[in-house]
Amino acid sequence: MAIADLNHKKVLITGAASGIGRATALAFARQGATLLLCDVDAQGLEALRQQLVSAGGTCFTYCTDVTDAVGMATLAAQVHFAHGAVDVLINNAGIGYLGHFLDSDLKHWQRVMNINLMGVVHGCYSFIPHMIEAGGPRQVINVASAAALFPSPSMAAYAASKHAVYGLSEVLKMELSDTQVQVTTVCPGVINTPIVANHGNIAPSVGSEQIARLQDYYQRKGCSPDQVARSMVRAVQEGRDLVLVGPFARLIFQLRRISVGLLRRVVLNDARKIGYL
Repeated sequence: MAIADLNHKKVLITGAASGIGRATALAFARQGATLLLCDVDAQGLEALRQQLVSAGGTCFTYCTDVTDAVGMATLAAQVHFAHGAVDVLINNAGIGYLGHFLDSDLKHWQRVMNINLMGVVHGCYSFIPHMIEAGGPRQVINVASAAALFPSPSMAAYAASKHAVYGLSEVLKMELSDTQVQVTTVCPGVINTPIVANHGNIAPSVGSEQIARLQDYYQRKGCSPDQVARSMVRAVQEGRDLVLVGPFARLIFQLRRISVGLLRRVVLNDARKIGYL
């Protein structure tokens, strides 16, 4: 269900304070959308709100933890009461984790799954009923990853969470097929964000030299979050089902259809060069 005109449309974005979420807020603001922005980073949210308002945009912020089911349900009730049903829901909040499976503890698994997967679950469960009830074309965008199509080594928890988001989105597309709510899956490739810069999301076994190589690779090869944001705007305006954006995302998608074995060899070879192994 395409929404060609985004002027005054209500767009809710989780994980909006930085990275892809922040770029997406700015991109939808340029289309005249009303922004409803969520993050646990209150300071980052306020800085973004001030920037948007100074540019003439309309923005409301909510310091909300997507891992909290009750908190997300409360947020949905607040938003529905104050603004009505959202037109576009973007489940973007997510974190990475880098480290060999057997060299990492198990504690990070719950955190990655709670944010990357359950954050999407909570967003969908809390907001979609209002969207269906309100009627009219509306869109849910779930941000997965090219890692959902085929991952690199040293990202077991991240890849598992994004595979799950991809699968959840496919189920929702079928279950909502008789409504006017469309679900879009976004699979970014290599994006130049601080996802590998946070040492709290890196296993102790990963050395500083390896981290430096990865950061250099993301800076050299990764595309800007702005590119992902623009792709999401177009996805809403055109009613797209799947968005493959950024380096290697489309290549991975196509190569997986041809030969999984060949794709695995390509990924392993690149991983050895850039420091995933």
